[in-house]
Amino acid sequence: MDYPEAVIEKAKRLEQLLQRVAAGEGLDAVSAEMGISLTKKQLKALQKKYQAGGRCWQALLDGRYGHPIKANSAIRAWLYERRRQEAEVRSPQLAQEVAVKFGVELTPEHINYLLRQRGLTAPVGRPFKKEKEAKTASGAAQPEASSLENAGLFFPGSSQRSTGGETDD
Repeated sequence: MDYPEAVIEKAKRLEQLLQRVAAGEGLDAVSAEMGISLTKKQLKALQKKYQAGGRCWQALLDGRYGHPIKANSAIRAWLYERRRQEAEVRSPQLAQEVAVKFGVELTPEHINYLLRQRGLTAPVGRPFKKEKEAKTASGAAQPEASSLENAGLFFPGSSQRSTGGETDD
């Protein structure tokens, strides 16, 4: 497993600390000098781990040090620019484009997270229809008054009586 340089350096510094404490130096003095804060309980756990691992610094490597970054700076820059150019594009489409262009699979949720950090997300909810699209979808635009003319037919008791209801005899 390839470890980052910082993780390897930390393991080597912990090995030096353990060797100096084993040589008789005080834990407080050594940890203050090396810039590592350890309690006695943590020191005992590290000593056990060090001895069980064959007294080498590799035994002190952390098991989990993070996860690889899939959305590197080039991918993020492309995402931000793509979204600025075309605000209507949604994250599922962006995820497909990233997979094709960069060979990296990102989830739409992660893309939304990245865009949200830069303030490039779309408003929450369903996108509004443009006025022109709304008129063509419902046919010709009707005036509002004509849509209320027949309201009495559907709601008995209004100013206009329905023909099939009770009469005033």
